Amino acid sequence: MDARENVAQLMPQAHEELTELVALRSVADPRQFPAEECERAAEWVRERFADLGFADARLEQTSDGSKVVVGSRPCADPQAPTVLLYAHYDVQPPLDDGAWRTPPFELTEVDGRWYGRGAADCKGNIVMHLAALRALGQDVPVNLKLVVEGSEEQGTGGLEAFVEAHPDLLRADAILVCDTGNAAVGYPAATVSLRGMVNVVVTVEALATEIHSGMFGGPAPDALAALVAILSTLRDERGNTTVKGLDNSRSWSGAPYAADQFRTDAGVLDGVSLLGDGSVADMLWARPALTILGIDCPPVLGSAAAIVPRAAARLNLRIPPGTAPDAAEPSLIAHLQDAAPWGVHVTVDVEATGSPFEASTDGPAYQAMAAAAQEAYGRPLAKLGQGGSIPLCNVFEQTYPGAEIILIGVEEPQALIHAPNESVDPGEIEHMALTEVLFLRRYADQGRSGNV
Repeated sequence: MDARENVAQLMPQAHEELTELVALRSVADPRQFPAEECERAAEWVRERFADLGFADARLEQTSDGSKVVVGSRPCADPQAPTVLLYAHYDVQPPLDDGAWRTPPFELTEVDGRWYGRGAADCKGNIVMHLAALRALGQDVPVNLKLVVEGSEEQGTGGLEAFVEAHPDLLRADAILVCDTGNAAVGYPAATVSLRGMVNVVVTVEALATEIHSGMFGGPAPDALAALVAILSTLRDERGNTTVKGLDNSRSWSGAPYAADQFRTDAGVLDGVSLLGDGSVADMLWARPALTILGIDCPPVLGSAAAIVPRAAARLNLRIPPGTAPDAAEPSLIAHLQDAAPWGVHVTVDVEATGSPFEASTDGPAYQAMAAAAQEAYGRPLAKLGQGGSIPLCNVFEQTYPGAEIILIGVEEPQALIHAPNESVDPGEIEHMALTEVLFLRRYADQGRSGNV
């Protein structure tokens, strides 16, 4: 029986296991869900991989209190390369239960898709790993290492600190970060670019206190109007981000993102234009993007006839590879301060920064993955970017500078990760499991370099 048939026959078991895993409400926030749910999910993962040859599979405590599952499965060939398999068992909260068409923690099939929180992000990738390993059986031609974390969605950095504290434990020639996905169902892709970020809060002060708009309006400076004026300088009339000092002319060299498909994926309303003078892919993955996340000012309901003395906004600046956060941060701060009208007082507090990431695509692991995806899907492996950041990739890159980092997974736009009605197409689990099987076999032949 060939690999394709092996994987296909394992899909009923994959459905059963994903049903069990989705039922575990592993939201890594004890304010919303019991911490025991994450503990149970971690133990579930440990047991399944221990049964598949990871004899030393165990739970390790991380600095943020979460448990990470680690383990290894050596092969008989001492010259074989080592591959690290990554996923995470924690999930986003379900948000509005009433917005779900099915119970969020009960895997339910609707129109051929499997619905449930974490079905795609990222429990579907855990099940995908298990199916691939079962399809290989005893014939695993590389050394395997495993890390499945429990706080990725909270962004508290437990695994990042764990990697830095235990660098030899997870050292590998190739690292499969299985927490991204394909361009569309049936169209394989590797994510090769991740945007970094700079989050700030800008505060504008103009008056000592509120004053009557009838008595003082006109000559008195309005902090909210000043804030609006500042924010209006961050984009031009086409919607391009215009933070001084940042390059807004780069183009994306990977797979395109059709504008009509993006409008559908993003839920853009009829008649509303897309932003920027570049392509969708340019704007998403090659250029800076400034988003206003929130504004502190009087709400409409309950507002008075008074001039606002103080207003603030929370901003998120996404930066592409090639732009460092320590360069973007002062550029953004200087832009906000220079744009302030009327001499109002402006302070900018930095909340968080993150570096962008760009994967190498010229090594033996990537070549083996591209060939494996072509065979599994019958289509070439596309190169995608991702708007979000994954700080772990930067930690992997810094800790293991010789390793190839490949971002793949079962997610795709219809999966609606982080939103109500998250789902996975079972065909993606099947095809990605087959891709992983074929990759491990090919990489065993192509990647015997030991160059980590």
